[in-house]
Amino acid sequence: MNLLKSTGTFGFYTIISRLLGYLRDILIAIFLGTGMLADAFFIAFRIPNTFRRLFAEGTFNAAFVPSYSSEIIKGKKKSDKFANDVFNLLFLGLLFFIIIIEIFMPTFVSLIAPGFVDDTEKMGVAINLTRITFPFLLFICLASFFSAILNSHNKFAAAAAAPIILNIILILVLIFSKSLGDHLVYYLSYGVSFAGFLQLLFLYKYVSKYYSLKLDFKFKASDKVRFFFKKLLPSIFSSGVTQINILVGTIIASLQASAVSYLYYADRIYQINLAIAGIAIGVVILPQLSKYVQSKKKDRVILLQNKALELSLFLSLPATIALIIGSEQIVSALFGYGSFNETSVNNSSLALYYFAFGLPAFALIKVFSSFFFANHDTKTPFYVSLISVLLNVFISIYYFNEIGFVIIPIATTISSWFNSILLFFFLKNRKLFYFNKMFFTNSIKIIIASILMGLFFNFLLNLFQNEMVFGNLLKSLYLVLAVILGLLFYLIVCYFIKAFQLKDIKLKY
Repeated sequence: MNLLKSTGTFGFYTIISRLLGYLRDILIAIFLGTGMLADAFFIAFRIPNTFRRLFAEGTFNAAFVPSYSSEIIKGKKKSDKFANDVFNLLFLGLLFFIIIIEIFMPTFVSLIAPGFVDDTEKMGVAINLTRITFPFLLFICLASFFSAILNSHNKFAAAAAAPIILNIILILVLIFSKSLGDHLVYYLSYGVSFAGFLQLLFLYKYVSKYYSLKLDFKFKASDKVRFFFKKLLPSIFSSGVTQINILVGTIIASLQASAVSYLYYADRIYQINLAIAGIAIGVVILPQLSKYVQSKKKDRVILLQNKALELSLFLSLPATIALIIGSEQIVSALFGYGSFNETSVNNSSLALYYFAFGLPAFALIKVFSSFFFANHDTKTPFYVSLISVLLNVFISIYYFNEIGFVIIPIATTISSWFNSILLFFFLKNRKLFYFNKMFFTNSIKIIIASILMGLFFNFLLNLFQNEMVFGNLLKSLYLVLAVILGLLFYLIVCYFIKAFQLKDIKLKY
C-alpha cells in the first residue's frame, strides 16, 4: 500500500464532498441565516449527521476491518458468512432503534435540545424535522458497512465519494427553494433521508464485486460476530469522540439563541482539514496496519505508524495556524452573505478560533485510536474517550452561564488534547508505538514550515484587507487566492527544508 497515494485518493473525494458541503452551507446561510428555522434544522440534521460521522468516518472500520481482514485470509466463503451475519444483525438493530425513536421523538428532541422546550414553535418544528431526517441513520450505517468492506480490500475511492450525493441533493433543493418559503427546511429534511438511500445503493453497486449479500434474519450469532459487536460500541465512542463532544456541545448550546448555528458553521470549516489530517489517514492505515500486526512484522508497523503520525502533523499544523490567524476573515468570506449578518460572523469566527487550537488533537485522536484498533483493543480508547467527554461536559456546564456558547469550543479543545495525550501515554506504556529516528527531525521541519506559512498568510490577509471587508461580495475569491498562495508557500518551504520529499510519494508501506 502507498500511504500518500491512498490518503490522496480518499482525501481528494473527501475534499470534493466538503467543498460541495460548503456550497450547501453557504446557501443555507443565505436562506436561513442563524434564526429559529436554522436552529431547528441543524438539530434535526445534527443527529443523523453525527451518526454518519461516527459510522462512516472510520469508527465502524475500527471494529470491522481487523475482524473481516482475518476472515478474508481464510477465503471468500468465510468472509461472506461473517459479513452477512454482521449485516443482518446491524439491519435489525438499527430498524428497531429508529422505530422506537420515531415513536418517542418529542422526548428524544427535548433531550438533545433542552433549550427548545420553552419555545413551543421551535420545538414543534424540530420534532417534525428530526422525524423526517432520522431514517437517514439506517441508510448511512448500512452504507458504512459496505464502505468498511471496500476499505478492507484497500478500495477507498467509492467510500470517500459517497457523501457527495448528500451535498448534491441538498444543493439542488436549495437552488430551487425560491418558491418554498418556510417549507424549505422540510424539503431539506426529506432530501437528507433520500440522499442516504441513494448512498446505500451507490455503495452496494461497488461492494458487490467483493461481497455477496444474503439476507437471513435468524437471531443467532457466532462467537466471532459477538466479539465484533462487543468491540463496536467502544470503537464508535472512542474513534468518534470529537463528534460526540460536538454533539454534547450542541445540546448545551441549545440553551442560548442562535448558538447552535454559530457552532455548526464553525464546525463545518475545520472539519474540512480534519477529514484528511485525521479521518483519511486513520481509515487508510487501518487495514494494512492490522495485517502487519497480525503477521508480527514489527518494523513495518513502526514505519507505517510514524509516517501516519508525521503526515497527520504535516496536514493539521499549517491549517491550525491559518484558522487561528484568519478565523474572522475565513467565516466572513465563506458565509457572510444574505441572512448571515456581521453578528453571526463574529460569533461563528470566535467559535472557530477556539476549535482551531484543538485541530491537531482531533487528528491525533483518529490516528492514535487506529493504532489500538489494529491490535484489537477498543476498550482503552473507549475509557479514555469516556473520561474526555465527561471532562468536556463538566467544563461546558460549569462555565456556560458565565461565558456563554464560546465555552463549548474551548471545552472541546481542552478535552481533546487531554484525550490525545492520554492515548499516547497508553500506547507508549504498552509498547504499541515507537518513534523512529526520522520522526523528530521531520516534525521540527514541519513546525518551522507551518510558522513561516502563518507569517506569510497573515501578510496576505493584511494585503487583501480592503477587498475582504464584510460588504464585499467578491471577498471569497480573495480568501481562495490567499489560501492557494499560502499552501504553495508551505509546500515550497517543506520541499527546500526537506520536511517533505518526493520519494515519499512512491514509497510502499
